Amino acid sequence: MFILDNGAIAHGDCAAVQYSGAGGRDPLFLAKDFIPLIEKEIAPLYKGKEINSFKELAALVDQAKNPSTGKHYHTAIRYGVTQACLDAVAKSKHKLMAQIIAEEYGTQVSNHSIAIFTQSGDDRYNNADKMIMKEAEVLPHALFNHPEEKTGLQGEKLAAYVEWLRDRILQFRTNDRYNPIMHIDVYGTLGIVFNNDLEKIAEYMSQLEKKAAPFKLRIEGPVDMGDKKSQIEALRTLRELLEKKGSKTEIVADEWCNTLEDIKDFTLHKAGHMIQIKTPDLGGINNSIEAVLFCKNNAMEAYLGGTCNETSRSAEVCAHIAMATSPLQCLAKPGMGVDEGYMIAFNEMQRILALKDKL
Repeated sequence: MFILDNGAIAHGDCAAVQYSGAGGRDPLFLAKDFIPLIEKEIAPLYKGKEINSFKELAALVDQAKNPSTGKHYHTAIRYGVTQACLDAVAKSKHKLMAQIIAEEYGTQVSNHSIAIFTQSGDDRYNNADKMIMKEAEVLPHALFNHPEEKTGLQGEKLAAYVEWLRDRILQFRTNDRYNPIMHIDVYGTLGIVFNNDLEKIAEYMSQLEKKAAPFKLRIEGPVDMGDKKSQIEALRTLRELLEKKGSKTEIVADEWCNTLEDIKDFTLHKAGHMIQIKTPDLGGINNSIEAVLFCKNNAMEAYLGGTCNETSRSAEVCAHIAMATSPLQCLAKPGMGVDEGYMIAFNEMQRILALKDKL
């Protein structure tokens, strides 16, 4: 929290992803371990500083090195502090956070809300019903993170779920104009099921597309090759194989795509069709902003994501980032209960729409 000289209080929340330490990420973040470091090393960077620009304030922590390790500070610290920086600039200028981003990065605040991607957790049936009732634009994530128990040793359980979800939408949607995108995260389990045979995976995904019809299908993390270089090559090849088959199914990159530089590399190599910009993994939110803009400028679909392990505050700030940069979709967060995360993202975007032309 920053106390400004006009009496306003700006704040952000430090948070790390649910799968900390996996896929090349920073280790587990425990607040009690890092609060002393923040008080000793981070707070002095800002005490008495003039509030001129978000970019300048964000760089103070995002580019700083921990003197004891010589490395950048933990992503969670940079994530939360830069949220507070953005809020401080917005409060000092009596503007919305989205407006500050638009001014400093040369964008326009969107005139409509950004598509919200809802995540079900393991309760993928009951929660899908909630999503359909709310007419969520993208659904359901579904957490297919175990090859035998969830995906099926031949992919049969995932296929059955896609068929069920298709039928459920068709049965219970209240208007024919509601045509959500199916976006399912499989956590590399297709690679395990098909022994990383990309041709077999592409064929399976093409068949899955038929089961999802008439709805568009996205598969996040079809394989996890264990390192960044191999992951880029696999997703690039898989994209080529799908396109040769005439498939419209899209691949979403996630694991091993953790930093702004990673996102640039995946994008330039066409490793997938969409990149999840996993906001806490990028550290400062300035990096998430730049990542969305880089993807859009280089023919890659941008998904402003994150993790269920965030807070209402970080979700609100991300709604401002989404409205200022216009990614194709943004994640409903925190949690996996649907209602809460969707409500936070939806309501904050509605507030931005109501206020953006009045401030």
